[in-house]
Amino acid sequence: MAQAQDFIKGWPHVGLLENSDLRAALVQSFKEGIEMSSGSLNYGSASEGAYMLGHPRFLSALGGFLEKQYNAPVSPKNLMSTAGSSMGTDICCRVHCKAGDICVVEEPTYFLAFTIVRDRGMTVKGVPMESDGMDLVALENLLKGPDGGKIKMVYTVPVNHNPSGHTMSEAKRIKLVALAKQYDFYIAADEAYQLLNFKPITTKPLFYHDDPEDPRVFSIGTFAKLIGPGCKIGWIQAHEKLLKPLPNIGFIDSGNNPVIFSSCNLVHFIESGNLARHIDMVSKDLGNRCAIMCKKLREVGLTEFVEPNGGYFVWVKSNGKMTGKSGEPMSVNRDQFHDMMRLCYAWLPEEKIIEGIEYLRP
Repeated sequence: MAQAQDFIKGWPHVGLLENSDLRAALVQSFKEGIEMSSGSLNYGSASEGAYMLGHPRFLSALGGFLEKQYNAPVSPKNLMSTAGSSMGTDICCRVHCKAGDICVVEEPTYFLAFTIVRDRGMTVKGVPMESDGMDLVALENLLKGPDGGKIKMVYTVPVNHNPSGHTMSEAKRIKLVALAKQYDFYIAADEAYQLLNFKPITTKPLFYHDDPEDPRVFSIGTFAKLIGPGCKIGWIQAHEKLLKPLPNIGFIDSGNNPVIFSSCNLVHFIESGNLARHIDMVSKDLGNRCAIMCKKLREVGLTEFVEPNGGYFVWVKSNGKMTGKSGEPMSVNRDQFHDMMRLCYAWLPEEKIIEGIEYLRP
């Protein structure tokens, strides 16, 4: 008899983490990083100043890498290194919002973002998710409502959405930025899956729709889903006016950028082309697992889902049996999505994916 399996963990499977090519590349990169230790173990240098936004060598390497990935210019001046996307989201809320402000999210959305926002003393409100991204009509209705002036942040997962798998359309990206300028709020674009695609995409980060004269967008990235969740290195891409105040929060003002040393240990991994090759391998591997899961879902009669083009999850309606992560926590008040399941295909071996979905057969 088929057994239930662990579709909850949003982690890469052990085979990706133990990959021999990855290990060899990281060992070489760490060795190269140690050679930079006179700078990477310090707060800054006389010529370059304090590394509050990140080590200049890492930001330069990251910018060059992202430029090739996005096929668009990326200036190191528009980058800040972070300890992952969660930290990026947190500091954007800390600096540009205050207690009592409102953050609007998609429903469903990445449920742990609620904690980040609420820890800042902010209130969370939800608007529906559509097949081409956030329902902007519902958002504008909130903005026009009695509490509209308190909306100071919109949190969105605009590409390979967690959990739905949808990607925001270009038209909605343009409209969202226009609304931010019109109603005076900021956008935290959680783009953790921007680089994890199963087919080529032309969609660029939300940053590229922003206005440098009146910037509103933080494009927040991370290596956690590409290299491993223990690799707490990410970045924020934003125009300088928005980046400049981010290091002014207490723990950075006191301790400087938190990933100076660890980020420098990835410089060779990035510059050598090994990171790009690793991402290609990860995308192919997870794309295959996603296809296996989706095929099996259809086979057992579960057809109410959209097969994702990237990311880690399939968002599917239950036929009675439940597995994976229930949809309830992905709504602001836990009052929706009772019959929805977020199923991760990245963690389990292929045979366990098949068995776990077979368990759902009526």
